[in-house]
Amino acid sequence: MNIKKGDIIKVISGDDKNHDGKVIKVLPGGEKILAQGVNMVWKHMKRSSNYPHGARIQKESPINISNVKLVCPNCNKPTRVSFVKQPDGVKNRTCKKCKQAITA
Repeated sequence: MNIKKGDIIKVISGDDKNHDGKVIKVLPGGEKILAQGVNMVWKHMKRSSNYPHGARIQKESPINISNVKLVCPNCNKPTRVSFVKQPDGVKNRTCKKCKQAITA
């Protein structure tokens, strides 16, 4: 996958277009990610010991990985990711705009 936990992403389509967020979790089976402050939904909680009167909380919902782009830490622009194989056999993620290696 091009996006990993801890990366900063920018939403490129949908209701949260142009919002930025940090990736909390990657769900590889469904090609989705969970990002902080992106794709917020309301969850209605039943009465319990934690919520004696019930509650309505806001939380993040998974967003499809095709609707986001990685923000390059070097040039601070949303970019696609390429993989470059080093002479020692290690594959590194590389920014398509500034051609710098992405470390995260």
